[in-house]
Order: sequence, then C-alpha cells, then structure tokens
Amino acid sequence: MSSVRRPLKSLGQNFLVDGNIIEKIIISANIQPDQPVLEIGPGRGALTKHLAKCASRLLLIEFDHALAAFHSNLHRENQRVTVIDADILKISLEDILSETTMKWNVVANLPYNISTEVLFRLYNVHRKLAGMTLMLQKEVGDRLAAPPDCSAYGVTTVLLGLWFEIRKLFVVPPGCFNPSPKVDSVVLSFTPLSAPRAEVGDEDVFRSVVRSSFSMRRKTLNNCLRSSEFSKHIDCGSLLDECAIDGRRRGETLSFEEFAALSRCATEALRTSNKEMVREA
Repeated sequence: MSSVRRPLKSLGQNFLVDGNIIEKIIISANIQPDQPVLEIGPGRGALTKHLAKCASRLLLIEFDHALAAFHSNLHRENQRVTVIDADILKISLEDILSETTMKWNVVANLPYNISTEVLFRLYNVHRKLAGMTLMLQKEVGDRLAAPPDCSAYGVTTVLLGLWFEIRKLFVVPPGCFNPSPKVDSVVLSFTPLSAPRAEVGDEDVFRSVVRSSFSMRRKTLNNCLRSSEFSKHIDCGSLLDECAIDGRRRGETLSFEEFAALSRCATEALRTSNKEMVREA
C-alpha cells in the first residue's frame, strides 16, 4: 500500500491495523459459506483480505478513487469480488443488494463523519440483510444501545431499534488505527428482526413522530410534536391524551413502546384526517 497516499482527514480515514481486533471482527461477523458480504469503506483492506477468502460474494463500496483502484487491481483475479467506486450516500443500496435473493452480511469500519447517515441507509434495506458487524465511534455506539431517559438516548436508538437487535461487542482503543483517532471506537452487532419490535402503524409516521420528539431536546413533548409537519392535520394534545402520555415529558423519557403507541394513534388520526379532507374537497 506504499503507493497509496496518506489517509485523508476530509474522508474520516482511520485505517485499522491491529491484527487481534481484525481477527475478532471477522470471527464476530460469523460469515456463512454461501453468504454474500458487503464491506463499506474497505480502506487499505485490513478486513477485506479475510473477507475475500470466506465470502461467497464480496462487494466493496469505496469512495476514495485511489483505494477503489487499488482493490480493483488487487482482486482482479478473484471473480467473487466486485469493487464499486462510489459514494455510499449517493447510490441505491436497494438496487445493488437486489442482485441476489440471498441476504447480505455487512462488515465495515464506518467513517466517523458519515456513520449515522450510513446507518439510516442500511436501516432502509434491513429486509435484505442477514446481519451487520460495524465499527463506529464509541459515542455513536453508546447512542444506539442507550436506555430511555439518558442523554445518549435519541433518534438513532429508537429508529434502528425497530428492526434490529443491537449488541455492543467490544471497545477498540485509538492505538489500533493509523492514524489514531482522538476517541475510542466500538464494534456492534446488528441482528435484523423478522418482524418490527412493535406495531407502529405507518413507518413513515413513526419516523416523523420520533424525529419530532427529539427535535428540541430541552422542550416538552407537547411543544416538539406541535412543531411537526403532521401537527397541521391532527391535534397533538389529544394524541398524547389518547396514549396516556404526559405532554410535559421530554422525548428522551419515552420508552420504545410509548413511541410505538404514539405512532399507531398518529397513523389512525392522519387516516381519519385525510378522509375528512377528501370529503371537504
């Protein structure tokens, strides 16, 4: 890799170099012989060289043109490996993963600066996934596994929790990377659920309810929901009363079940509102 220039800070490049951590990630991923694997941001290939040996099909998505070219050349004799030189945030994962009916195993050391955006893109294709083993900044990992009523609990906790069982596996210190980041990292396991954790009605409404509830963390739930888009069509006060939720609470105090209840009631209220609007038209 000496021909590839130094890591780019602008791309959040911190390359994993610790052999013990690499081995632990590969073991944790538990890749099956017939399973296709997606690696996002393979970097210099610390994980890739192991994945290429055990995956029935390995798809690499790399934004750095020099590194994409490096992998294309390195694996040119291996027909099971495909390299996509592209921005993960600007391509259709749905289309890419639809090339096979097999469910994909995702393994990645996600760039810190886009990790949350990538997580939501993976959330959108959860039905095509067999599992994910992801390394993230520890702060992000703490949010994903946070319980209600703490500062780390937020939008990602609730939304990702709808379709994934998330477990912290182990912490990775800065010295395991080159260059060393200023923070710890953590490896997490994401197991897709066969059904949503709870019935939420319309998932778009669920996402809107959750995002609105955390939109102003220091404000009450009542104020947050009244600033949402759907508040133009339904009475948020009545919605909270129907769910027996005190509007003076803050979004971070709600359990997953309470968010699900709010979403179900909001879904039904919006359906009724739409019917009324149609009649008035």
